[in-house]
Parts: sequence; structure tokens; C-alpha cells
Amino acid sequence: MMGAIKWGAIWLLLAALAAIALWQVAIHWHPVTSQYPVQGVTIGADQGDVHWPTLRAAGADFAYIHATDGDIDRDPNFAHHWQGAHDAGLRHGAIHIWELCRLAVDQATNFVATVPPDGDALPPAIILDFENNCADRPDVSVFISELATFLQMIEAHAESPALLYVTREFDATYQVTSRVERSFWLPRRLFKPDFGAVPWVMWEASDIRRVEGVENPVRWNVVRPEQSG
Repeated sequence: MMGAIKWGAIWLLLAALAAIALWQVAIHWHPVTSQYPVQGVTIGADQGDVHWPTLRAAGADFAYIHATDGDIDRDPNFAHHWQGAHDAGLRHGAIHIWELCRLAVDQATNFVATVPPDGDALPPAIILDFENNCADRPDVSVFISELATFLQMIEAHAESPALLYVTREFDATYQVTSRVERSFWLPRRLFKPDFGAVPWVMWEASDIRRVEGVENPVRWNVVRPEQSG
């Protein structure tokens, strides 16, 4: 009996050690740079303190920075991060989180008032996701019309076409990748995205990566190489 208990404890310990080892691999994993030479990070208030020169030295070629959410909310650290990325010589772009329950004009006004004009900035990115969004689900025609209004306003401000971050569930509901002629940023942990009507240009490969220079875990992204199909 005691022997069985002893071996059971050993196996539990080994399983725990294996789980810890796998977790350590997962939180430091990123797609290989030989295949994806351009890689970058998503930064917002949740990431805590950021030391931008260290982050750049750790392999970030660019940063997308949370700016606005809906029609009134703004990331409290946006201006600080925007300046920090600029000072570190890191290419950077602003993110808006789309709210289904808010008017496009009001959301665009919030973005334009928050994000300064910058001819060197990356295209603005719009997050289309149901997580933490309102329960309302507008008709497809209403949503597409509102999104078109929003894009027209912010793209005039940014002077560049937007990048659309679309989750699998959102795309299944609104068919964004087949209805909107833009470039797409798709998320899927560890494996390349297998959804979307057109090829993605950016892939969010991890949402738990730990990287030097950032206090908390980050979302890590790679750009599709031009020669990749």
C-alpha cells in the first residue's frame, strides 16, 4: 500500500514538472524568424509597464497600441505608449475596439480625437470580436454599413487603409473577410489561422507570450512574408 502511494506521488510530481515545463515553453514561444522575419507586439493598459528599447531589442519590429474602445473609452496609457514606441524607433499603429452597440460616427470621432495624425504610423487596426462586446447583434447589412462609415472617417484621418482584426466567431456571423475589401489580421494560438475568405496579412500567434521589456504577458504577431502563399 505504501509503495503504491509513493509511486503515485512520484507520478504526480513528474506530471506537475512536465506541465510546468510545457507552460514555460508556451509562454516564450513565437513563430521562427527564419519563416516570419517581421514580428511584433500588441500593447495596452493590461501589459503594465513597458520599456520600449528593451522590447525592441527582444525582437519586436513593430507595435500595435490600444487607443480607443467604442465611442468614449480610451486606453489610459495610449499617449505614453505612443510616444515611447516613437522614441525607441519602433514602428507603431493604433488600435480601436469596435462596439456593436455604438454609432460608427461617434466611435470614429473618439478615435480621431485620441490618435494624432502621423504620416509614419502603421495603418490603424480595428478589432472585431464578440468578447466583452454588447449582446446586441445588428443585421449584417446594418453592421457593414456602419463599419463602412467608420472606416471612411478614420482612414481619411490616418491617410491609409485600415487593418481589420477579426475573430473566427465574428467572421462566421458577419462574413467580414468576404464582404469588406481590406487587409486582415487573424488570431489563432500556435497554429496559422485556418479561416477567412482571403489570406491574412498578419497573424496573432500567441496571447500569452512573456517578453523582455514588458511587465505582463503580451499578444505576439507576425507578418505574412510576401513570398508566402
